[in-house]
Amino acid sequence: MTARVCADADEAVAGIEDGSTVLVGGFGMAGMPVELIDALIRQGASGLTVVSNNAGNGDTGLAALLAEGRVRKVICSFPRQVDSWVFDGLYRAGRIELEVVPQGSLAERMRAAGAGIGAFFCPTGVGTPLAEGKETREIDGRTYVLEYPIKGDVALIGAHRADGMGNLVYRKTARNFGPVMATAATTVVAQVREIVETGALDPEAVVTPGIYVDRVVREAGRR
Repeated sequence: MTARVCADADEAVAGIEDGSTVLVGGFGMAGMPVELIDALIRQGASGLTVVSNNAGNGDTGLAALLAEGRVRKVICSFPRQVDSWVFDGLYRAGRIELEVVPQGSLAERMRAAGAGIGAFFCPTGVGTPLAEGKETREIDGRTYVLEYPIKGDVALIGAHRADGMGNLVYRKTARNFGPVMATAATTVVAQVREIVETGALDPEAVVTPGIYVDRVVREAGRR
């Protein structure tokens, strides 16, 4: 399977349906696929469940999608920061649902989806409101809580370079959640700074193999 190189971000997000679960890469703005999110706003899908580390920063990227009223629920680790006023206002007004997941558990739940793991026991969150209503078990003298995978209909991720087959290389902290999200979604769309000839990437530097990637688009200002 070869990833489709799209002409623009609008083509890259075409077909995303109302009610989809969308995994959005980024740690704050590092690795945030802003052009794909802007295209999703134009595309018009609504009633979305968004899974991301944060719940938007400032007024751009994910925050802009929230402001448009397209998101029904956010699953994230850090919903409130000094610049998360869009989410904060929506949540206080009862216009959006929130599921808080510890950061490591969030990554592992997506990794589990990609690895075909049905569920796993984790010690994080035991004894806190995050574990309420969940199954717990004593294993080797320690209490664990049962967590289930998070699978996406679509993943929107940012990478540094791609080749014609969709193999991805990331740059520094922009790598964050992209690799696990790419394994956990049915359709994976990558926004990259550069697309190179197939074979030009060092195989040892490829983090996400192209077999996981369906669509690639180069950032608009870099053509």
